[in-house]
Amino acid sequence: MSDQPKPVPSKKFGPKLALGAAALVAFLAVWEGGKDGGGDSSVYEDRLASNIPTVCNGLTRHVTSTPIIVGEKWSADKCAVEEQRALISMQLKLETCFNRPPPQSVFDMASSHAWNFGYVATCGSLAMQAWNRGEWELGCRRLAFSDGGNPVWSYVKTGRVVNGKPEMKFVRGLANRRQAEFQECTKGLP
Repeated sequence: MSDQPKPVPSKKFGPKLALGAAALVAFLAVWEGGKDGGGDSSVYEDRLASNIPTVCNGLTRHVTSTPIIVGEKWSADKCAVEEQRALISMQLKLETCFNRPPPQSVFDMASSHAWNFGYVATCGSLAMQAWNRGEWELGCRRLAFSDGGNPVWSYVKTGRVVNGKPEMKFVRGLANRRQAEFQECTKGLP
């Protein structure tokens, strides 16, 4: 087993906030695949993401500049190094959206959300608005539910257009991930 890369302190908030934290890496391994049990990982087309080539724990061309070619196999070491590099790069962008230092659990689950949807979507979310007011629990809840209690961030485009808008399909696995993010996000809140 390879040595896990070490987290680094936040550039914006210093050592109070870790980038690439072990808890986040473990969470992503559960929800992004870990398909090959920590060994070699085969690049596959992610059908929920319009068949984008994906490897390891959710690495795509959107988070890494390393070419990802369907059919290739990546070693556990290569996955760990590339994931940590991509995760920290994304988190450096994400942390600029917080106007106050978030609890680690909030930052980790905001990072999970950003890993799934992109940091721009997370930064522009209602969750971020709540966090920036210091409403940590409300922001965490908004990762999974609308203020009316309906699931959010749990849909994918079907490829069809209905009434001029992309048709969306509810995906139970995405809803489960959002609920897990909500639960993890609220752990240890003041």
